[in-house]
Amino acid sequence: MLVRIVKLTFKKENIASFETIFEKNKNKIRQAEGCCFLELLQHQEDKNIFFTYSYWNSKADLERYRSSDFFKNLWKETKNLFDDKPEAWSLIKKETMK
Repeated sequence: MLVRIVKLTFKKENIASFETIFEKNKNKIRQAEGCCFLELLQHQEDKNIFFTYSYWNSKADLERYRSSDFFKNLWKETKNLFDDKPEAWSLIKKETMK
């Protein structure tokens, strides 16, 4: 299982627009082939910073999603709202403690 964490920093005036975009598209993202989990997080102190946290069955599933027209259009719409360059990490899930 692959865990994908993406840090997104938005201009304050663009936060509502981003939240609208995410709300409109979250089900399509979650229903992408190989996506097992999707979460949106907001930094507690710096409200301009968000993280998407998702689980993917494989790197191939994530790359197929990232190559899709849906993602390319979504990213084009979202990147205009940024205040800083996004950062992303793909991690291998090793262990979960409950």
